[in-house]
Amino acid sequence: MAQAIPGKQKWWSGGKSPYNMEYGKVMMWFFLLSDAFTFGAFLISYGTVRFSSDSWPDPNHVFHSFPFMGDANLPLAFVSLMTFILIMSSVTMVLAVHEGHRMNKKGVIKWLSFTIIGGLFFLGSQAWEWTHLYHVGAWWGSNPFNNIDHTLANPNFTNFFFTITGFHGLHVTTGVILLIIALIMTLNGNFDRKGHYLMIEKIGLYWHFVDLVWVFVFLCFYLI
Repeated sequence: MAQAIPGKQKWWSGGKSPYNMEYGKVMMWFFLLSDAFTFGAFLISYGTVRFSSDSWPDPNHVFHSFPFMGDANLPLAFVSLMTFILIMSSVTMVLAVHEGHRMNKKGVIKWLSFTIIGGLFFLGSQAWEWTHLYHVGAWWGSNPFNNIDHTLANPNFTNFFFTITGFHGLHVTTGVILLIIALIMTLNGNFDRKGHYLMIEKIGLYWHFVDLVWVFVFLCFYLI
């Protein structure tokens, strides 16, 4: 029977993979890969229906409102602001992970806080957009917007929009909750006692994935 070499740690012990990668990080990558397939299926389905239709609603006509500005006609301005804030939250997440590598508790707290604020702003903005669309008659099974060629539109547009953006919003909500938990743990000194901020890095992977998915959602619904 083969015997372990003295001084060598077995790959399956201590939460390490055969390639010396932390087990939790590997599992996060597996989860993100499976989630990418789910979002991919949604977006491919949307694209198939979108480009098999003779006409489709004009995003500049659908998404032209801005909070507290009455009847202002600002096509895509609000969703562009939402997107910018979410992308900037990825930058602050990178900085939080960087400070974690340096074992700088104050830096982690600062940049995690900014990331949480960015996530909450995005969720609040999405809630406002959904509420506005609902008030003008848009919902699952209901599409008040005409096609770009002025023909009557079917509800496929709104069905896909609310399903996909809602699914993404659920992911952002989960991410914000994880960030808040991580912030509380940082404030309590949990990571300093462990000697690493690896949890921050794993949450960062999830947060970057959520931001990347939004880029594709933004492209499909708001630009095409």
